[in-house]
Amino acid sequence: MKKKKNSAAVVVNRRAGYDYHLSDNLEVGMVLTGPQVRLIRDHHAQLRGTYVTIRNGELWLLGMTLGSETTENVKLLATKKQIGFLQRQKVSGMTVVPTKLLPLKRHIKLVIAVGKGKREYDKRQSIRKRDLDREGER
Repeated sequence: MKKKKNSAAVVVNRRAGYDYHLSDNLEVGMVLTGPQVRLIRDHHAQLRGTYVTIRNGELWLLGMTLGSETTENVKLLATKKQIGFLQRQKVSGMTVVPTKLLPLKRHIKLVIAVGKGKREYDKRQSIRKRDLDREGER
């Protein structure tokens, strides 16, 4: 009997929320090969240290680790309107950060967010707030 796979995110980039003030999520497709899809579905992917760039009017994901090796660039599928929006955000000093990989029925989608980098004191405030929330729950 086969086990049901949960529909939760396969991979979450938890570091992104710590390093950036995130806003404006977009869900985009990915151009992957069969073995890459299998590695992602089997939870052998990491988004830590990855970033999204725009080259020749196309979105590219750089630095994703699948299995034990870093893959070459992965093309992302988005509309021209979405790419134009992201390009305007990048020009204004924002960064495009991948946050989650979602396994849908036949496709694997990547959730990307626009973020502004946090300073060191912002990160300390985030840690302080998280600790206070934990104390409040106890």
